[in-house]
Amino acid sequence: MRRIIGNTLRYFLLTAIAALMVGPFLWMVATSLMDPQDIFHFPPRWIPDRFDLRNYGAIMDVLPLGTLLLNSFAIAVSATIGQLLSCTLAAYAFARMEFHGKNALYFILLATMMIPAQVTMIPTFLIMRAVGLIDTLYALIVPAFFGGAFGTFLLRQFFTSIPRELDDAARMDGCGRFRILWSIYLPLSRPALVTLGLFSFMTYWNDLLGPVIYLSSTEHATLTMGLASLQSGTMVTRYDLLMAGSVLSVLPILVLLIVGQQWFVKGVATTGLKG
Repeated sequence: MRRIIGNTLRYFLLTAIAALMVGPFLWMVATSLMDPQDIFHFPPRWIPDRFDLRNYGAIMDVLPLGTLLLNSFAIAVSATIGQLLSCTLAAYAFARMEFHGKNALYFILLATMMIPAQVTMIPTFLIMRAVGLIDTLYALIVPAFFGGAFGTFLLRQFFTSIPRELDDAARMDGCGRFRILWSIYLPLSRPALVTLGLFSFMTYWNDLLGPVIYLSSTEHATLTMGLASLQSGTMVTRYDLLMAGSVLSVLPILVLLIVGQQWFVKGVATTGLKG
């Protein structure tokens, strides 16, 4: 009996937490299908009286949605590829190669995770301006090819869980460093790579501060900049259009999470475990 009561309370608590997580998303979808006068109805309506898709067409008239989506995809996909490439090479070096000062360098790398982004904002902007990348998508893409502390740490922890005997067997067959990385580590590390790819894509897709700093022209603007312009204060905020744009912004991430859910959960659950 005590076990049944415990399981019931546990499921009730998990259901309540799930409702808190899903509630804002459902409200966003419902609001995107409402008429403007129904949004502030009290008590709130979770289900519109009629589903109206005109908001999705209206937002295309207000914003250059095609350009915004294309720029966001270009930045997110390119930066994600850069993170995977650079972090994989750095993580393999820290996990399997021996060189002078490796531990100290790895400690310094991890210490950079404690530095607020605002501290490096101005120096990075000055560098981008010096090389002529201001108001170009490259200003947001190029830094991703120089690695990241979190991605390097994540992959390094996974690489250390791979038995060293596989390296020894590959060397006996005449494989070099890059062949071992390509043929052994990358296939075995697919869950960790998918996890890092999802994290990176979500980070760059949802980024607003970076595009606002480096991009100034409409032709290079991202979707987050377009949505922010709907509530810039120059006009009455159209929450119906804002929610419709937010739904369109969430859909790519939702699709990626559904497709990569199995690898994502496996990567988070096994990263850093020995065996």
